[in-house]
Amino acid sequence: MTTQTRRQALALIATAFAAASPAWAQTPIRLGLTPVFLDNDGEVIERLRAALVRGTGRPIELVQRRTYQEVTGLLLEGGVDAAWLCGFPFLQHEARLALLGVPVWRGAPLYQSYLIVGADDPATGLSDLRGGTHAYSDPDSNSGWLVTVSDIVRMGEAPEAFFARTLFAYGHRNVTRAVAGGLTRSGSVDGYVWEALAAVEPALTARTRVISRSERLGFPPFVTRREAVADPAVTTLQAAIFGLNTSPEGQEALRLLQLDRVEAGTPSLFDGIRSRMRDVQGT
Repeated sequence: MTTQTRRQALALIATAFAAASPAWAQTPIRLGLTPVFLDNDGEVIERLRAALVRGTGRPIELVQRRTYQEVTGLLLEGGVDAAWLCGFPFLQHEARLALLGVPVWRGAPLYQSYLIVGADDPATGLSDLRGGTHAYSDPDSNSGWLVTVSDIVRMGEAPEAFFARTLFAYGHRNVTRAVAGGLTRSGSVDGYVWEALAAVEPALTARTRVISRSERLGFPPFVTRREAVADPAVTTLQAAIFGLNTSPEGQEALRLLQLDRVEAGTPSLFDGIRSRMRDVQGT
């Protein structure tokens, strides 16, 4: 190939790339959301979407599903570019997933699982709930399932026999409602969600009472597939979530989410969840 021919070929490639760039820039970035505090809250979802549009300069599609399993499946199959997931399913698929960032709540990228009962219930701890009815959030939720089940295992008891009846409410707000309404005696909830609800729906949380708090564990992270870490959509999204606290739109989204910011995380943040997974897997 002569120098002139090579130049012509490169010019054609550059022209094609330039023509394609606007279309690429208009391709939505898809972020999966699990049903935590965001469920049924259109304003929070829209504010988050607007902030990410501002931060990325790209259309943003927020994809919600009812269960953690559905969102995790979408991510693994390439149906979304990234997801705001729970630490438990992240660790279940850690060989295929990579951290993008971890939200900071009340000064740290950590949260707790709460064990709640009705406001007038005399229970003071998990052992008092033996033989009662209990609401879990999701079978792939750390705070809404794993913590309580591993606590039962650590007591030397069988989780499947500890409660008389259990149900999955699929959403921490729904667990709170189940306990507040007397549908179940107790429930396992995300402490961040319960505290957020206490600020925006105090009449709901006032009908419940926290009787136990877990150790502080890694906050639900933003994750992507390992092979997608360098994808332009993913790197653009990561920069936008790190920069949420630097724009008016991002600051408003963080305010509604009651979060400080999003920062880089490390897998060691989730060691406490790993320990509880080992306890349950060993039974």
